[in-house]
Amino acid sequence: MDASIIALLGQDGITNGAIYALLALALVLVFAVTRIIFIPQGEFLTWGALTMASLESGHYPATVWLLTGLGALSFILDVGSGFFGINKPDYGRQLSYSALRNLAYPLMLAAVIWVLPFAHLAIWARVLVVLLIVVPMGPMIYRLAFQPLAQAPVLVLLIISVAVHLVMVGFGLLVFGPEGSRTEPFSDAQLQIGMLTIGGHAIVVVLASLLLITGLYLFFGHTLYGKALRATAINRNGARLMGISPGLAGRLTFILAALIGVLSGVLVAPLTTIFYDSGFLIGLKGFVAAIIGGLVSYPLAAFGAILVGLLESFSSFWASAFKDVIVFTLIIPVLVWRSLASYHVEEEE
Repeated sequence: MDASIIALLGQDGITNGAIYALLALALVLVFAVTRIIFIPQGEFLTWGALTMASLESGHYPATVWLLTGLGALSFILDVGSGFFGINKPDYGRQLSYSALRNLAYPLMLAAVIWVLPFAHLAIWARVLVVLLIVVPMGPMIYRLAFQPLAQAPVLVLLIISVAVHLVMVGFGLLVFGPEGSRTEPFSDAQLQIGMLTIGGHAIVVVLASLLLITGLYLFFGHTLYGKALRATAINRNGARLMGISPGLAGRLTFILAALIGVLSGVLVAPLTTIFYDSGFLIGLKGFVAAIIGGLVSYPLAAFGAILVGLLESFSSFWASAFKDVIVFTLIIPVLVWRSLASYHVEEEE
């Protein structure tokens, strides 16, 4: 192994690590605010990537119908909540908002996309269409699967998360089929630095990840909703007493998680072929990074993601058949260290 190979493997590791960093940040965010270990985070990556591939091939994205179905179920659940003693003084107004959000928006989006010339759209326009389709599914999934049991123990929420993952994988197979897809890179430029050639898409991935992380930092530090999520993550009961709705915090958290997942899918699709079930393995590597951060520390999770990316890259050179085994083995010393460093067990709320 010479210096050029080390530099090439390092470039691949940092590029993949940037993707894993985004997924790890989403997992830490969801767990901190809602106590949910969100196993299906990788499915948003898959649905975003394959929806992008559908648009590039000129096909009407079937995820639009998934969005419509999830919206209809969410609206039915909101209507039913008024018949089971959860009525509120502003129930009618909330129901109107629910109809706009869950019924009108998906139907209007389906009509607009129907007349769009998919194959002739600019790549940034296709990314915007993918975001408009897949990101709203995040709060809908929270409303259907998690909000009714938001106060359940963490183990119950984990079981629900696994069930949601299996359902999403099944729908992915139904909608996208078993064939894999790969999309066009965002840039075909080549940057030559000595013996190292850096692809334009790799630069886009790193820059997009840095911009998104910076945007999240500004959101949590300088906006009212961001501060509300931070308050909920620090003390859920205290935030509730201060008037911060747990339901609103959960929906907003899942919007951000879906946004991060979809953008990760759009960025990773030109790097590797994505299948309907690829998100689980990619998301699991993000989960390893999140575990390095203890599911609470964003900087440590980002550092762990870069470490996972580099370890995967160099493992693929030395022992490609065992690269995933080596990556997932990393979690063992981390768990042992955290077990030895912890001196108390937090009581379940």
